[in-house]
Amino acid sequence: MKILAEGLQFPEGPVALVDGSVVLVEMRAGRIIRVTPEGRVEQVADCGGGPNGAAIGPDGALYVCDNGGSAYAPGRFTSIGPAPGYQGGSIRRFDLATGDGRVLYTHCDGHRLSSPNDLVFDAQGGFYFTDFGKKHARSRDNGGLYYALPDGSRIVEVAYPLLAANGVGLSPDGATVYVAETETARLWAFDLVEAGCIRKHPFPSPHGGRLVCGLPGFQRFDSLALDAGGQICVATLITGAISVIAPSGELRSQVAFPDTYVTNICFGGPDLKTAFVTLSGAGQLVSLPWPHSGPRLHFNA
Repeated sequence: MKILAEGLQFPEGPVALVDGSVVLVEMRAGRIIRVTPEGRVEQVADCGGGPNGAAIGPDGALYVCDNGGSAYAPGRFTSIGPAPGYQGGSIRRFDLATGDGRVLYTHCDGHRLSSPNDLVFDAQGGFYFTDFGKKHARSRDNGGLYYALPDGSRIVEVAYPLLAANGVGLSPDGATVYVAETETARLWAFDLVEAGCIRKHPFPSPHGGRLVCGLPGFQRFDSLALDAGGQICVATLITGAISVIAPSGELRSQVAFPDTYVTNICFGGPDLKTAFVTLSGAGQLVSLPWPHSGPRLHFNA
């Protein structure tokens, strides 16, 4: 494991770019940064709010899930609730060259987005994103899965409700959307009929998805990425690992890291066999060789 950057304030959402650099967010600091191959940390945008998952769109811009911001108590690592003045979450677009940003979506069907968490683009140029559901002092919002277009013209609800919907990814053939639930450590699959529309599975599915895997004990899922063979690599909190899960639901391995807050993984390098992982407890971006190559992204910058 090689440490590429440290001292980061809750790093999330890494994206490996074609020039060898990695763009990611610092959720607690409210900013987007770039880590160069030489290890320099450069600020792309001071965006405020609560930037979380990120992905490159068809126009080469960075699309970011903004959870609306969170409050943190002194000495406490995780959030204690919404930030003062919280009004809801949003999907935002940022120009990587200038850092300029704009809000694309704040509502779907008249309902305010609560805490958008992660997103992935399909081959057609649209994107799926999860809404985690904001945690409040005595309650929490439901989460969901959505589909939207990058020009701000269309957003639809794909599945609702989910409990703390976090990581989202597409199968290599683009036929299945996978979503990881944090609090249940469950991995769900949603089979697509067309972009933004799923074939709903009947009761007892609570939202039309089919259950792929649920891990025992106190483990919590965060973000995820698929490898080129279709295995789902899920960042797993508390255990401090990347859980590699087959589409059949078999847990094939857990790759351990020296941090209980392993939050994200993406793939890069010339052969896409380098894994970039965020260790949010330690505030680090690390890399390591991975036994299986990642898929080539539909869009990059």
